[in-house]
Amino acid sequence: MARDLIDLLWRDHPDAPRGGTRGPQAKVTTTQAISAAITLADTEGLTAVTVRRLAADLGVSGMALYTHVGSRDDLLVLMVDAARAGRPRSPYAGEHWRTRVRQVAEADLALYTAHWWLLDVTDQRTALGPGTIATYDHDLHAFDDTALTDIDRDAALTFVADYTRASAQARRPDPGAADMAEVWSSWHRRLAAYLGDEFPLARRVGAAAGEVMNTSYSPEAAWVFGLDRVLDALESLIDHTELIDHTER
Repeated sequence: MARDLIDLLWRDHPDAPRGGTRGPQAKVTTTQAISAAITLADTEGLTAVTVRRLAADLGVSGMALYTHVGSRDDLLVLMVDAARAGRPRSPYAGEHWRTRVRQVAEADLALYTAHWWLLDVTDQRTALGPGTIATYDHDLHAFDDTALTDIDRDAALTFVADYTRASAQARRPDPGAADMAEVWSSWHRRLAAYLGDEFPLARRVGAAAGEVMNTSYSPEAAWVFGLDRVLDALESLIDHTELIDHTER
C-alpha cells in the first residue's frame, strides 16, 4: 500500500514513516521512479506519463509502482516538487529588491523552459512539498529590506509567479506552428499592399514593431517589457508602504 502523498513528498525527512523491512528489496525507489517520470515527460510530454508506461520502463509491475507513487495524480505532484527542488536557489546577485525579484522570475522561466510540462499541472497540492516550500522561502527573501507586510510579500511573489507562468505559456514551443519571423519576412510587404489605407494606426504601430523585432510577435521582447512593468507596479506598492511606515514612526 502506498503512503499518503504528504508522506511521499517528505519521504526523506527524519520523521517520515518508513516502510516495513520484511520481504524482498524493491527494485526501484520512489525517487528513482519520479526521476524516470520527469525524464519521460521532458522527452515525450505529460500525456506519456502513465503508471503503466512508467512501470514498463522501470521493469516493475504496475502494482509495485503504485506502492511508490500512489496514483498518477500523486505522481504528477511528486514530479513538480522534485523539479522545483532542482531549481537553483543561488545567492542573490544584487542588493536592490528589483534585481533580486528579476532573478527569481528568470529562474522560474528557465525552469519552465527545461520542463514545459510544468505548465500542464495545476494541482495545488504541489504547494505542500519540500522542494516547493524551499523555493518559496528563497523567493520570498527577494523582498527583504522592504516594508511589505507578510501578506503583501506573498501576494507580490504570486504576482511575479503568475506573470512568469503566463509568459512561459506564450513562448512554449509548438511543433506545428509556423516560424513567424520567416512568415513576417516573406509577407509583410504583401500584407501592407492588401491593407492599403485601412487601419492606419495598426499599420503604423505594427510596421514599427515589426521592423524592430523582425516578426509580428516576439516572446522575448514581451517578456522584457512585461517584467519591467511588473516591477514598476511593485515599486509603486513598496514605495507607498515605506512612506506609510516612515510616517507612522
